[in-house]
Amino acid sequence: MASASGTPYSMEGGHGSSSIHVDDGDHEASGAFFTTDTTRLDELKTQLDGSKDNQKLEAMKRIIGMIAKGRHVASLFPAVVKNVVSKNLEIKKLVYVYLVRYAEEEQDLALLSISTFQKALKDPNQLIRASALRVLSSIRVPVIVPIMMLSLKECVTDMSAFVRKTAAHAIPKLYSLDPEQKDNLIEIIERLLKDKTTLVAGSAVVAFEEVCPERIDLVHKNYRKLCNLLVDVEDWGQVAIINMLTRYARSQFANPNAEGQEMGEEKFYSSENDENSDSDSKDEDQAAGKETEKKKKKPYVMDSDHRLLLQSTKPLLQSRNTAVVMSVAQLYFHTAPSGEISQVIRPLIRLLRSHREVQTVVLSNIATISASRKGMFESFLKSFYVVSSDPTHIKMLKLEILSNLASETNVSVILREFQTYVTSNDKEFVAATIQAIGRCASNIDEVSDACLVGLMSLVSHRDEAVVAESVVVIKTLLQMRPSEQKESIIQMAKLADRVQVPMAKASILWLIGEYSDRMPKIAPDVLRKMAKSFPNEEDIVKLQVLNLSAKLCLTNPKQTKLLCQYVLNMAKYDLNYDIRDRARFLRTLLVPAEKTPLSKYSKKMFLAAKPAPVLQSTFKGVSLFVWRFVCWFV
Repeated sequence: MASASGTPYSMEGGHGSSSIHVDDGDHEASGAFFTTDTTRLDELKTQLDGSKDNQKLEAMKRIIGMIAKGRHVASLFPAVVKNVVSKNLEIKKLVYVYLVRYAEEEQDLALLSISTFQKALKDPNQLIRASALRVLSSIRVPVIVPIMMLSLKECVTDMSAFVRKTAAHAIPKLYSLDPEQKDNLIEIIERLLKDKTTLVAGSAVVAFEEVCPERIDLVHKNYRKLCNLLVDVEDWGQVAIINMLTRYARSQFANPNAEGQEMGEEKFYSSENDENSDSDSKDEDQAAGKETEKKKKKPYVMDSDHRLLLQSTKPLLQSRNTAVVMSVAQLYFHTAPSGEISQVIRPLIRLLRSHREVQTVVLSNIATISASRKGMFESFLKSFYVVSSDPTHIKMLKLEILSNLASETNVSVILREFQTYVTSNDKEFVAATIQAIGRCASNIDEVSDACLVGLMSLVSHRDEAVVAESVVVIKTLLQMRPSEQKESIIQMAKLADRVQVPMAKASILWLIGEYSDRMPKIAPDVLRKMAKSFPNEEDIVKLQVLNLSAKLCLTNPKQTKLLCQYVLNMAKYDLNYDIRDRARFLRTLLVPAEKTPLSKYSKKMFLAAKPAPVLQSTFKGVSLFVWRFVCWFV
């Protein structure tokens, strides 16, 4: 890297060091402007106030360099702004770069130069005209709104596409400064949307989305032009246009994947009026009903404009810009027929070879897709295998995808892969793997027994975190089919002494209390041991001991009533107020001093059948509009 004077320099002293070592120490222009010495700023002011253009240019280069390095040089604003009238084109360009950065902070001084900026709007050089408009729109003072509006109207008709693009960028700034100008700005946006230049198209759409996204009528007459220009627009303009056209297509075209609707009339977003239609409509004329039914059964024919959109965006799946590929994938997912959505699979898989940040975004969206469309990525299963070099968050996303893609045909391969993941040193990853095994077991009945056996073997693992997660998942699986898993429930009950992780122990105690009728000899013995260690247990375990004592007191009072009273007496003096309150509540129900209306309902309250939990992907039901949000960050 070189300084503004062209002399190479090197930074030493580590991050945050302000010392700069220069190759040529005698050269006064060499990198010294990065020092914090205020005398350097005085020298720059002297150079800017001088009459020699070469000194002014050198000073401006140094100032821009300081800005690039994060230095605050607003104190130079008065000296810089005077040079906006310079006849030297290079100086003028750098002055405008500075003014764009500090015009909002030094509004009073910037206002003094407004007449100069207005004159610059008629400069022969397009860069000067664009820079002047950029500075004007950066002055956040409501007083100059009329001047800005006049300048915008002039620049929209400028011969230079670059100036018109700058005008489009200025529209959202003016709108945020004075929302009452919306009607005037809509007229300007309408003119910009008609522009046939690829340089302007993306910026015009961004302004449209910021100011008046509800005015779909402005898009109607420009729709085909935008589709045809799309391939030649710059990358970020493509992202803006595709996102806007996705919204347009979903609201204006028929859903190609809808069943039983009259194609070409129903929109993607259902109308509230349709849902709340009058029930009397069922009594309409039978002949009219049959005619409507015939219409609904007509084969779907895609609108030519709808097809144009899909054809125009398909080449962009090969774009080098990740955000463009993601935007097209979003468009296809929402608006393409189900037979054509598969065209986005390979481009998305290709993006997995990019940087980790890109991988995270792509994998998140693939996880969302695979939760609803399992078959799409099934043939690319190996692309989602975890690599040892993957960071934990990417490993988690791949686990989600693999568990979503599991089916009767490939579950054995996926479970073998999970077996190797369980031996990882990353405990968080191992816990997530155990959860993924649980999801596979709950979704595919053929492997539930094998998964349960595998998880039971992990209960003897040396790592407590693995044991805890295994117990929690086993508890969930046993709840789904308790009648078929009596032996497993008894085996889990015998682990109550050995397991030390609070969450795992609490899960076992809940399981014993819930299915105590299947282990009439074991359950009271477990309660006896828990009562003995009650004062030393964690709060979550104490709460489950209380629940266990209450259930056993109701189902087996002969053996456990005294134990239950003993546990309640200890809980009465516990430090945790939740445990004290629970004990007081249970005592009132189970061993009341006098009969209460609630006592007779205690069995219904504690022994009611509980629905089995559902193990499903955390990405199921996640809105796919997340695509539009993340596209700007990849």
